[in-house]
Amino acid sequence: MIATAWFVHDKSWWIVIGAAYFLGAFASHSLFVMIHECTHQLLFKNRNANRWASMFANLPHLVPGAITFEKYHLKHHSFQGIHELDADLPNKWEAKLINNYFVGKVLWLLFFPIFQGTRVSRLKEINLFDGWVITNIVVQVVFNVAIWYLFGWHAITFLLLSFFFSIGLHPLGARWIQEHYLTHNDEQETYSYYGMLNTVAFNVGFHNEHHDFPSVPWNKLPQIKKTASEYYDTLHSHKSWTKLFFTVPV
Repeated sequence: MIATAWFVHDKSWWIVIGAAYFLGAFASHSLFVMIHECTHQLLFKNRNANRWASMFANLPHLVPGAITFEKYHLKHHSFQGIHELDADLPNKWEAKLINNYFVGKVLWLLFFPIFQGTRVSRLKEINLFDGWVITNIVVQVVFNVAIWYLFGWHAITFLLLSFFFSIGLHPLGARWIQEHYLTHNDEQETYSYYGMLNTVAFNVGFHNEHHDFPSVPWNKLPQIKKTASEYYDTLHSHKSWTKLFFTVPV
């Protein structure tokens, strides 16, 4: 992503936006998944080594959220569906604001990173500021200043848009709908995605498998599905993030 940031350094803004949507978003999304792997201590055996790796993967996002993500994501696994502890659940005001309108859902996806950020403040029993969070912020600020100094505002804009697109108004952004938003009239709380974009997203689509076995690394998740196919094949799943993106489910 840094190489691409250099490439768009002196280009026009429309090239920067296009590069962020069609190229940078995919790299940014993959880095976000790698932060997720580090959160579950699946990259190294040492927790601190995983935290440093997550902060390194976080750098091109420009927003220092790796350590904070670790704090609320582990709570999500332990207390799924509990509003005060699960940040994957939308705020009550958020749900009322968007309701079931198509335009509202499009705007919700466009600004999803912002909506996600507002949920953290409602979480209980989580210390959001400690030495690791401060380290994450300091490291990120140093990196951001260096990118601005070396490559200018085009590069900053490219990286920031790549991050927003990767978890927002983009086919990749439909992953957030796929994982926990009800798309069928049943009580299934998590859904998996078995499409080709898993090859560039570290199998993050294997979401039911991940929730059942959160200590299994990304490259082993397809094996879990294959081993227990008689179970996972009975669950509702998605084969296209793009189709889900345009469906905007109720």
